[in-house]
Amino acid sequence: MVFAYYHRLTKRQQRIYQQSDAVASIALPDAEPLHSLIQQLSMVLTQGKRPAVEQLAQQVTTEITTRLNVAPLRVKVLTVRPNWETGELHGEYSRPATRRGTPVISVWMRTAARGRVVAFRTFLRTLLHEICHHLDYELLKLADSLHTEGFYKRESSLMRQLAGAHEAPKPRTAPAQR
Repeated sequence: MVFAYYHRLTKRQQRIYQQSDAVASIALPDAEPLHSLIQQLSMVLTQGKRPAVEQLAQQVTTEITTRLNVAPLRVKVLTVRPNWETGELHGEYSRPATRRGTPVISVWMRTAARGRVVAFRTFLRTLLHEICHHLDYELLKLADSLHTEGFYKRESSLMRQLAGAHEAPKPRTAPAQR
């Protein structure tokens, strides 16, 4: 299946699209030890501690890139999401103009509308989505990183390996009165 925009792509872009679409998963070696990092990230995100969230998001990202033997990434966690006419921006992947620079992932931890901390699984999926853009270039050696069905399947495969069994902590509520 191809997305509607496929037919507006050049022949070269369509070949890249097809290459991307053909890869449905990324096997992350030794993912189990990352589960504790994922739990820590969940806890500090719910507490709204931006510097700690950024540090743990960077650790998770570094562990992924190291395990997959690809170039490192820098992670920036920003506060309130930018609000565009089409909706809120959740994350962004930026490649340097030269090969010497380090690519940067930016993710936002608070919603634009109410300034609330985003749901943990949304935050983690956004982080993994941006990492997948990097993996398209560095691991799969694609000439471009396009949103294909294969791209979203790769994102989901990483999500399952890192947080499949993870449940975000439930908000504490006062006990019911009798």
